[in-house]
Amino acid sequence: MKKNLLSIIAAASILVASCQSKSQSTADASAKDSTDVAVADGTASEKIDVTNIKVADAKTILERKQVPILCYHQVRNWKATDGKVGKDYIVEIQNFKDQMKMLADSGYHTILPDQLYAYLNTGAKLPSKPIMLTFDDTDMDQFTVVNPTLKKLGYKAVYFIMTVSIGRKGKFVDYMTKEQIKQLSDEGNVIGSHTYDHKNFKKYAGKDWEEQLDKPTKKLEEITGKKMTEFAYPFGLWNAEGIPELKKRGFRMAFQLSTKRDEKDPLFTIRRIIASGYWSPKTLSNSIKNSF
Repeated sequence: MKKNLLSIIAAASILVASCQSKSQSTADASAKDSTDVAVADGTASEKIDVTNIKVADAKTILERKQVPILCYHQVRNWKATDGKVGKDYIVEIQNFKDQMKMLADSGYHTILPDQLYAYLNTGAKLPSKPIMLTFDDTDMDQFTVVNPTLKKLGYKAVYFIMTVSIGRKGKFVDYMTKEQIKQLSDEGNVIGSHTYDHKNFKKYAGKDWEEQLDKPTKKLEEITGKKMTEFAYPFGLWNAEGIPELKKRGFRMAFQLSTKRDEKDPLFTIRRIIASGYWSPKTLSNSIKNSF
């Protein structure tokens, strides 16, 4: 039964079931919390120690200007079998490279969660034109295509891993191995949790908290040797009732997609926009400016 379930899950999560609905796609505190980050010119910034940062009140956080955060899934060339909706989640390779070049040429500097956390809570200074790049679902092309592209620009990213798919080979897409995930982490990127098998967070009950949060967290911490402090909601869907469960497990920020942030827990409803496969670099640039 479980083997059959895993097969179904792996196939279902390949294309459109990645992070959000069609409508949204278009429109611990330990010493290890200090991270070496890099900016777009390839030079490393100083370590940011977030261990003693006090969480600001919600009003203060909500009043700070939002940092643009992009959400990507597959980065590969379109196939004849890709549907119209599925292409929203598949950015073709050259288009992705052109988008990243546009960001670099426009003066954007990538930031990582430690920087965002310090900024939102204390107003800590960020580099000029900060942006965060996030990649969901563990797709192999994020290692083979995305990582080399970002390295050339001195960019770093956040990879939200769905643990059911680690090391799996699918009919439509292959997934990263444990060794590749560790390499991304060792190279200064951040690994975050994206549940076990992409189950809707709003429906968690009973053992779901263990299956979708506890076990995946433990596995990712064993792979990277680092504490998991960031979480991305499957489909971008969240509810206020589940946020205390994230807090209990040591998560400090959670990322949704393009809906309004929660007025009480903005750190757990941080906004991202999906970078559509239909967008040119110019369209992406305009979407960043209009969305944030």
